[in-house]
Amino acid sequence: MVALALFPPFLAKTAGSFLVAGAGAVAVIMWRLREARSAVSLKKIVIPPLGMATGFSMFVDSAFRVPWTWAAIAFLIGAVILAWPLLLTTRLELQGQTVRMKRSSAFLVVILVLAAIRIFARGYFDNILTTQQTAGIFFILAFGMIVIWRAKMLLDFRRLTADPQASVA
Repeated sequence: MVALALFPPFLAKTAGSFLVAGAGAVAVIMWRLREARSAVSLKKIVIPPLGMATGFSMFVDSAFRVPWTWAAIAFLIGAVILAWPLLLTTRLELQGQTVRMKRSSAFLVVILVLAAIRIFARGYFDNILTTQQTAGIFFILAFGMIVIWRAKMLLDFRRLTADPQASVA
């Protein structure tokens, strides 16, 4: 406990935020590498955004609420700007009877850059918003990224698994 008293509270908060964000980035990278080794299914594409959508329940608590315009801007930044690197580095390909995700060497760089953007932006927003509001904004931003990314994956998956005979008729 004595060591913690040596650090000012704002520094301890920032260090904790960096550690959690770094752990999150490592978890995403490990998950993505593992995901690339297995077949892609409709369930694997759809369940992550559906599971993440349950996070909107945080807004039941008034401490997490932000103005609708802020929420819309955060969603659009995630969907329009930050989702593009994910869209460009994710490719599905048909291998025999299964659909697999093609590895991209740029994906690791994209995840690290997105994590860095998140860390530095969070440092800024933590100074003007409450911690809960910052969490809400970043959740909405991440949801915008995931929804667009997974929607494109779903379209690609459907295209790859479409019955060629059905599309001719």
